[in-house]
Amino acid sequence: MAWGIVAGAVIVLALLVLGLSLKVIPEYERGVLFRLGRLKPLLQPGLHVVIPGINHLVRVDQRVVTLTIPPQEVITRDNVPARVNAVVLFNVTDPLRAVMEVENYAIATSQIAQTTLRSVLGRADLDTLLAHRDALNSDLREIIEVQTQPWGVHVAVVEIKDVEIPEQMQRAMAREAEAERERRAKVINARGELQASEELKLAADRLSQSPASLQLRYLQTLLELGADQNSTVVFPLPMDIVGPLLNHFAPRGPDGDRREPGPAADGRKEA
Repeated sequence: MAWGIVAGAVIVLALLVLGLSLKVIPEYERGVLFRLGRLKPLLQPGLHVVIPGINHLVRVDQRVVTLTIPPQEVITRDNVPARVNAVVLFNVTDPLRAVMEVENYAIATSQIAQTTLRSVLGRADLDTLLAHRDALNSDLREIIEVQTQPWGVHVAVVEIKDVEIPEQMQRAMAREAEAERERRAKVINARGELQASEELKLAADRLSQSPASLQLRYLQTLLELGADQNSTVVFPLPMDIVGPLLNHFAPRGPDGDRREPGPAADGRKEA
C-alpha cells in the first residue's frame, strides 16, 4: 500500500515537472537557453522541453518596439531653449547578442536615444529644427543605430514628434512671419507697377503713331467721365490744337517777332 502511494506521488511529481518543462515559443519570439549557466543554441518557435532548475529560458521578442522618448530640454545652436520629444521604432535582429551583450536592451536603447537627441539638436539652429526634421531624423537614426548594432538591435525609425518653444519666441516668430509677408506684398506690388508702366508706355507709343486713335481715346475718356454723373467735366485738349493758339497770343518783340516771356519781357532793364 505504501509503495503504491509513493509510486503515485512519483508519477504525479513527474507529470508536474514534465508540465512545467514544456515551453511553447511563439513565431514572433526566440528562446535563449542557458543550461547550468552555459549558453545553448537558439530555440526556434515551437514546443521545447526546459527542465526547471537546470535550464533557464530567456524569451526575446523580435517584433518592432515603439519607444517614446520623454521631453528633453535642449538649447539650439542659436541659444533658443526648447522641449523636444521623439519616438523610436526598433526591433531585435540577433537575440543571442541582445541577451549576452547588454543587460536590458530596451532601457539601454532609450538612454542612448535621449542623449543622442540632446546632442544632435544642440548642434542645430531653431529654423533647422522646425523646417528640416527629415534630415535630423535621419542623423538621429544613424547615430543611435551605430550604438545599438553591437547589441543586435536594429533602429528602423526615429521621428521628432513635437517641439515646444517659449511663448515670447513664438510671438517674435509671428512678427517675423508677418513682416516677411508684408515685404513680399510690397515686392509684388512694385513688380505690378513696373509691368503696368511698361504696358502703358507701349500703349502710348502706339497711340502716338495714329492721331485719330488718340482723339478717339480722348472721346472715350469723356464718355467715361459723363457716365458717373459728375458736376465737373474735364475736356482734354491735344497739344497740336492748343499750340497754335498759344503762339498767336504770345507777346511780340520790337521787330514784330513773337518771343517767349522771360525775365526782361516786362520792359524793365536788368541791373
